[in-house]
This record gives sequence, C-alpha cells and structure tokens, in this order.
Amino acid sequence: MLRVAGSLVTNQVRAYDLLRMFGREGHPTPLGQAFAEYGRITKTEHLLRVVDPVDDTYRRQMNRQLTVQESRHKLARDMCHGKRGTIHQAYRDGMEDRLGSLGLVLNALVPWTTRYIDAAVAQLRAEGHEIRHEDIARLSPLKHRNLNVLGRYSFTASASAGGALRPLCDPDAAGLDDDADGAAE
Repeated sequence: MLRVAGSLVTNQVRAYDLLRMFGREGHPTPLGQAFAEYGRITKTEHLLRVVDPVDDTYRRQMNRQLTVQESRHKLARDMCHGKRGTIHQAYRDGMEDRLGSLGLVLNALVPWTTRYIDAAVAQLRAEGHEIRHEDIARLSPLKHRNLNVLGRYSFTASASAGGALRPLCDPDAAGLDDDADGAAE
C-alpha cells in the first residue's frame, strides 16, 4: 500500500491506472480490498468517537464545524435572494457562472466583515469596555444582519477613502435593535 501511495505521489503511476488495478470485472482485487478495509478503519474510529458517552469533545467540535458551515450556507442563500436562493439556469455554464459570482461575493464579505468586527472591538476597548478573549473567539464574520442583501451594490473604489473604514454605527441609535423582519428584539 505504501508503494502504491509513493508511486502516485511521484507520478510514476496515473490515478486512472491505479483505479483499474483496484478492481477487475466489477470485483475488487486483493489490493483494492486492502485499501477498502483501510478506509473502514477511519470510518469506524469516527463512529466510535461520535458515540463515546464519556468524552463528547469530538462531538462538540464536529457540531461547531457544522454550525459554521450552515452559517455560510445561510449567508449564501440570503445573498442569492433571487428565486428564493436557488439558481435556475437551462445550461450548466450559466449555473457555474452564477455560483462563481456568489462565491466571489461571499469571499469578499468575510474579510470585509472581519475588518469591521476588529474595528468595533478596538473601539470598545478604547472606550474602556472589558472584552474577554472567549467572547472574541465566538464572533463570526458570517453573521450578516448588518448587510443590505436586497439593494443595489456599488463596487467602485472611492478615491477619498484611502483604505479608511466608514464610521461605526452608534449602538444607542434608533433602529439598530430591529431584526431582519423589522420587529424589535
């Protein structure tokens, strides 16, 4: 198995040829069976760690990762608001173009939001507020109540901005406690 992996890494064997060596006439070869069994070890270890009632650290870590991924999917659905977050295209290239554009916008939003979160934390610290590291660790650039997802977007660079951020919103100002539906919290 190590020789096969080494041959694949050093490009001595093409992946296509390797797959042919793993099975013949719809049945796995002994080498293919060995790789399948090796893969089952990892799956079994994963299942045992998930159902382990003593130590649920792995399960919590997995749940945290799923929550992050679901937050990204929710942001993507909200950004892709036409046709309720689904892409309807008669041809594959059109779908790929729209998905690529959506990914580009999402990838631009994350550093933009992160930069403003950092500025807000710095401003709160400058005003004398105590901010714990545990609280900062829970902040997510995927939260998007502050974004206008139903308006017009302008991507022109402002010459006067010079890399400066817009002023942060005043938390005491009216209208900031409204949730996405417009109802007060």
